[in-house]
Amino acid sequence: QVQLVESGGGLVQSGGSLRLSCAASGRTFSGYLMGWFRQAPGKEREFVAAINWITYYAGSVKGRFTISRDNAKNTVYLQMNSLKPEDTAVYCCAARPVPTYSSTPSEYAYWGQGTQVTVSS
Repeated sequence: QVQLVESGGGLVQSGGSLRLSCAASGRTFSGYLMGWFRQAPGKEREFVAAINWITYYAGSVKGRFTISRDNAKNTVYLQMNSLKPEDTAVYCCAARPVPTYSSTPSEYAYWGQGTQVTVSS
């Protein structure tokens, strides 16, 4: 079993930055694919970014967001720059217990509870 706890969300003005963290406990996650997803009110959950030994991004965030991981700390990060009001959502960290890339939420076995990111215009 893996527990994931996100932190770092908040309210920021358009053009600002935030860094989200996701701390994993329970098992080592060095062999896992780690991902970030987001869900805005009234919308479906959508893929944001993922990392195994390389990084993957949704087109809407590429060039603005950076995903990284520190396996020694069992932590994955999402640095978000040039934030836009349309980035407003609950951001969730997820873990897939194989390193193969996927952007499909159902293929991730473990989820955090999420952290709210609100970008004001």
